[in-house]
Amino acid sequence: MRKLSMDELNRPSVEAFKNTKKNPFILLLDNVRSAHNVGSAFRTADAFAVEKIMLCGITATPPNREIAKTALGATESIAWEYSETSEEAVKRLRDEGYLIVILEQTEGSINLNHFTISSDKKYCFVFGNEVFGVDEKLLPLAEVSVEIPQFGTKHSLNISVSVGIVLWECSRQLLS
Repeated sequence: MRKLSMDELNRPSVEAFKNTKKNPFILLLDNVRSAHNVGSAFRTADAFAVEKIMLCGITATPPNREIAKTALGATESIAWEYSETSEEAVKRLRDEGYLIVILEQTEGSINLNHFTISSDKKYCFVFGNEVFGVDEKLLPLAEVSVEIPQFGTKHSLNISVSVGIVLWECSRQLLS
């Protein structure tokens, strides 16, 4: 066994990547306070060929040194938009035909492993603030609330970890 060289990875250029078919996913970051978490979301969005990231409220936007530190250039390959409020962004995305999926522990939430992706739908995954979670105003605007099963004492994951888990599971389903 040996590690592959950078040339052997066959990575597309940023321009080529921008022109490839994306997974029908939008990440919406609702008042995420850590620019490092935002950068990690960009990097993970690039890894899973996400359509776009919506940055809302107090969420930092590029160009930003802390975002750049964890994004490693993904702010150049992933489309993004800023919206003053998450509520405004969610309503617009619903009007554009996106299924709004809130990642939160709520009454009636379903475990991620029971959430099924359909190849003929578009999805907006809403991730909330590191302390307060997804804004309460967004709950009635969502079609479904999904949570990541957890077995420890914290019942809390860093947003960057949650983004990775959700995108892996949903991308895996599309590839199956």
